[in-house]
Amino acid sequence: MASRRPRIALPGITAILVKELRGRMRGRRAFVSVTIYVLIVAGFAGMVGRILEESVRQNFGFSPEYQSASIGRGIFISLMYLQTLMIAVLAPASTAGTISGERERQTLDLLAVTPISSLAIVVGKLLSSLTWVFVLILASIPVAALVFVYGGVAPDDLLRGYALLFVTATAFGALGIFFSALVRRSGAATGLTFVSILVATVGLTFVWVFLRVSVPNNLDGPGLAANRPPEALLYLNPFVGQADVACGAEGGTGSWCSIIAEVTGTNPSFGQPVPVALGVAPDGGIGQACVSDGTTTKCTSAVAGPGLAAPDAIANDVVADPASLRDRYWPRSALTLLLVSLGFTVAAVQLITPARRWRPHLPGPRRRPRAKDSA
Repeated sequence: MASRRPRIALPGITAILVKELRGRMRGRRAFVSVTIYVLIVAGFAGMVGRILEESVRQNFGFSPEYQSASIGRGIFISLMYLQTLMIAVLAPASTAGTISGERERQTLDLLAVTPISSLAIVVGKLLSSLTWVFVLILASIPVAALVFVYGGVAPDDLLRGYALLFVTATAFGALGIFFSALVRRSGAATGLTFVSILVATVGLTFVWVFLRVSVPNNLDGPGLAANRPPEALLYLNPFVGQADVACGAEGGTGSWCSIIAEVTGTNPSFGQPVPVALGVAPDGGIGQACVSDGTTTKCTSAVAGPGLAAPDAIANDVVADPASLRDRYWPRSALTLLLVSLGFTVAAVQLITPARRWRPHLPGPRRRPRAKDSA
């Protein structure tokens, strides 16, 4: 009796990937789409740069060259947020109709009886859809690299931002292919995918903010870290992760850093100074008062009389190391998104497998062996 030939996944993934990419890249539509995407990103970057230059000229009264670094950081942060928003739309839209479309064309059963495994079908279609999205992301790198002309952004900041973009596309694409395998209609799969993305981003963020302001004694007083909502509620929101990347570009001091400090619990209020130590010598000694905004601690030393502070004070700034304020949030968010994408991919494989290996079996009465079986 001939043994069954094992169904190897890698050749099947390659076959599905090549077939899907040939269908997507055939004709002029793909190249026109890439061109339109790059033009949108470049036009947006140009408009943001112009707005920032005029803001510097009007508010500060001098040439924008003096604020070139801040303009570069503003363009970089705006581009990362724009591309995150576009990926949140394009990635699930590219994958939500892959499996359900095969069902609607009645070709999924034909794929199931071929030597290609269910894993190869799902992973091949996911990679082909994500490859198209990755091409769009890579095409925008030359536009984003123009921020180096202004300064204020290091190459590693650009790598962090684009790494999070790739992870976001992978997670949202896996979510789309899961719903495509779950339901039979592409329209329903697309709708469920976008609703889930809204819940994961806007919904959970709203829950975090609600818990932040509704817990008693949550905004001031001791025990702030214990009363703060868990930051894990925001791990599925890539926009918060991009805020952490923006904090790295700001060097640890800025509005984006204050937001991440609030989320991670390193600063109890959005960048507002909070007294951390206060002391006045009762008999003419030296007292010290320190105020911290999460990144910089200002300490004032003064010679004080009995209960009175002297008029002469010397302020000393103790600046925290900016390197310690980088990557406080986005690596954990990226890891969570990768784990979620892996889970949705495995679930999609099981949903399209004809004989599901993990189908639970209810325990039943054990069959007693018969005499001829024992013989």
